[in-house]
Amino acid sequence: MTDTTAPEATTEEAAGQTGVRILAQFVRDFSFENPLAPDSLRAGAAQPAIDMGVEMNARGRPDGLFEVDLKLSARALRDEQAVFHVEVVYGGLFHIAGVSEEDLEPVLLIECPRFLFPYARRLISDVTAEGGFPPFLIDPIDFAGVYAARKAQADGQVVGNA
Repeated sequence: MTDTTAPEATTEEAAGQTGVRILAQFVRDFSFENPLAPDSLRAGAAQPAIDMGVEMNARGRPDGLFEVDLKLSARALRDEQAVFHVEVVYGGLFHIAGVSEEDLEPVLLIECPRFLFPYARRLISDVTAEGGFPPFLIDPIDFAGVYAARKAQADGQVVGNA
């Protein structure tokens, strides 16, 4: 899930301050496909089935900062044909202070994606509207639930069984 190493203690950490600071946000990768346009835009067509994907990745950097990527993808299908496919990898550069080693991964894969989500969501909404569709607004994501499910899967457990 992550490639993290806690950076050397900084003056801020020595003072006992805890916090997450976003130093930069950026689009790492962005794709929109509308393969059946303009036919896919006709009025009265049935609602497409939408398949969503969410991935979070984090890695430490030699300068003590962390890069976090949030990947959101949505594929709309109608009558087993692709209506649209959108994928965005939205990244952030974070400074994290005062977080213990065991709490670092949850901060990187839960809290940091929460900061990035509204911006990635807006990109998807804007591009689907520009593609001729109603804006596709992704519902809020429970990043803690996604993290727990992925962690359980990696540990070989079945989610929901303790």
